[in-house]
Amino acid sequence: MHTYPQPPVAQQRMRSFLAACQRLLHIEAAGGAILITAALAAFVLANTSAASTYHAFWSSELSFGYGPYLISQPLQFWVNDGLMTLFFLVVGMEVRSEIHDGALSTARTAALPLAAAIGGVLVPACLYLWLNAAGEASDGWAVPTATDIAFAVGVLALLGRSIPANVRILLLAVAIIDDIAAVLIIAFFYSGGLDVAGLPLAAAGIVLVLAMQRLGFSAAYLYIVPGALLWFGFLTIGIHPTLVGVVLGLMTPVAAKTLGKPAQLQLEQEAGRVASGFKKDALNDDHNLAASLQKIREAQRELLPPVMRVQRALHPWVAFMVMPIFAFANAGVTVDGVDLSMSAAQSVMLGVTVALVFGKPLGIYLMCLIAVASGLCKLPTGVSWGGVALVGVFAGIGFTMSIFIGTLAFNDPNLLNAAKLGVLIASVAAAVLGLVFGAGLGKRQGRT
Repeated sequence: MHTYPQPPVAQQRMRSFLAACQRLLHIEAAGGAILITAALAAFVLANTSAASTYHAFWSSELSFGYGPYLISQPLQFWVNDGLMTLFFLVVGMEVRSEIHDGALSTARTAALPLAAAIGGVLVPACLYLWLNAAGEASDGWAVPTATDIAFAVGVLALLGRSIPANVRILLLAVAIIDDIAAVLIIAFFYSGGLDVAGLPLAAAGIVLVLAMQRLGFSAAYLYIVPGALLWFGFLTIGIHPTLVGVVLGLMTPVAAKTLGKPAQLQLEQEAGRVASGFKKDALNDDHNLAASLQKIREAQRELLPPVMRVQRALHPWVAFMVMPIFAFANAGVTVDGVDLSMSAAQSVMLGVTVALVFGKPLGIYLMCLIAVASGLCKLPTGVSWGGVALVGVFAGIGFTMSIFIGTLAFNDPNLLNAAKLGVLIASVAAAVLGLVFGAGLGKRQGRT
């Protein structure tokens, strides 16, 4: 019987430490906690003497590109529109998996997020207009229609596994459709329309992705170039470029590449060949050894379909780097810049707060109720009506997209600051209510 030398104690401890870190990186609640910590740090900095330094840092220019294709934008833009594309890519792949074989795999369950999103846009808009029927204040009707996916999902993650996974999927799907609706609202109501000059770039990116998939390119890094083409195309058109992540995620294959034989069989055969070769001292030929190891790596990669493989690879980076940076860049809302002695400012703040905190859950819940009662939709497996209500509450976390729409809706700085304050109050209230309600829901479901 062979005895093998053990690695030094320092190496063993380092391996244990790295294994613990690896387990931590896949705990949803840990990522949510870091997200909230980053958001709180940004808010504190933006409301202390460090506010000017904080805002100046995120406003500093950063350029990418070459010659006529050079883009110079504030650092905050590259976080919100560039780095967050990775977050939306992971979200798109999660939804793609569920559409293929999961909570959204039937027409009736897939239609439910669409119905919910429609209610989550129409009811808050109507509620806001009911409270702000005239004047410039009415221009902010679209502010409470948006959901901030990153913050909503991050706060939901704090509830851990007490909430069924399909509730998270429903929230993701509703928030994606919500974001698409927000982009369309911006294009048709708050801008000069879409610029078709970016269509060739976007089309070239999509065609290149499809061609590469057809040719069997499975390494994720090879898709950076077509992804960049699509991103610049969307940016030129006037579509929020982070939605490129959703598009690419929904295009990610749900089946592993065919190797001519099952990946498990190829892995077993090549591993056996390497093991037997070493026993017989027959693998002294580096070329043969390298060929076998290459086939092992290829088979190992194709054991999981790309939609799952890439998602698992990106998840720790998104949860522990991308989302906290996003939170730190966007949660720094200064609250002392609004004069609430003006009735219009009070009305805007109240309208945004009420529409997000009450309008969002009301619209989502009622529309789902109507859609299910009519037989057009059905609830995904494991999602109760309490889960639908929880999705509605968390959808009231508007934050960045709501604030962005506010900057387009209001020319009056005081009304804009009032809208920002309303979004901030509503988002915090929705997060707290969601956590309290979700904790109670988790306990009730645990007893059943």
